[in-house]
Amino acid sequence: MKNLGIWFVKLFQTFLLAGQVIWHLLIKRKLHWRNTLEQMSIVGTESLLITLVTASFVGGVFTIQVAKEFINFGAQQAIGGVLAIALTRELSPVLTAVIIAGRVGSAFAAEIGTMQVTEQIDALYMLRTDPVDYLVTPRVVACILMMPILTTLSLITGMTGGILISQLVYNIPQSVFLNSVLTFLKGWDLISAIVKSLVFGGLIALIGTNWGITTTGGAKGVGQSTTSAVVTALLAIFTTNFLLTWFLFGDIGKNLAGSF
Repeated sequence: MKNLGIWFVKLFQTFLLAGQVIWHLLIKRKLHWRNTLEQMSIVGTESLLITLVTASFVGGVFTIQVAKEFINFGAQQAIGGVLAIALTRELSPVLTAVIIAGRVGSAFAAEIGTMQVTEQIDALYMLRTDPVDYLVTPRVVACILMMPILTTLSLITGMTGGILISQLVYNIPQSVFLNSVLTFLKGWDLISAIVKSLVFGGLIALIGTNWGITTTGGAKGVGQSTTSAVVTALLAIFTTNFLLTWFLFGDIGKNLAGSF
């Protein structure tokens, strides 16, 4: 129960940290561009390969799973559209977020947690440097900016994997596959993927940095914070995904989708 109470306190502190980031960006209009560009490279460039490899296999596996059944029902012309909807609405944004949470969110927690237990963050205060400006905001901005790009590339790669499997294994012409994609996929689906990726990116960065800043207990505490940050980020991703899906594809989402 004690650990659960500490977890809820940290979760509440994450919301407060989000408010501070918004304040620093919108009111103070202060951003360390050098740190931000460095973090964008870490989040985007260095995570690109694992994201694309994962997406290609996911697209191929999904195609294998549904193609045979669709062919049995004579609906092979719908395979591309179903894959496009699945990747756009759910698989690409969620799986990309899971990868970034495991790779980048854990790194944020471990790096800042180490700085906290070795009193480097106290040194920043002594130098009159706000840790939120210097450490947190660049990471949040980097994740928010890079997540939509990674999600879009993941979607394209996943579709490519699906096209290759459908063409090489099930002899479905590429034109049939792509026509199905154009028929099924709507502009609102792409917008929903971008919205989800933006929210997931912000959550990953905020949770990772907050768990790092609140680290206590030396090296052992750094390990515990890192593990807890990844678990919390994954829980936040899945919970938020449910809420966003309900909003984007519920009654409100249908009304908004009519404009696209």
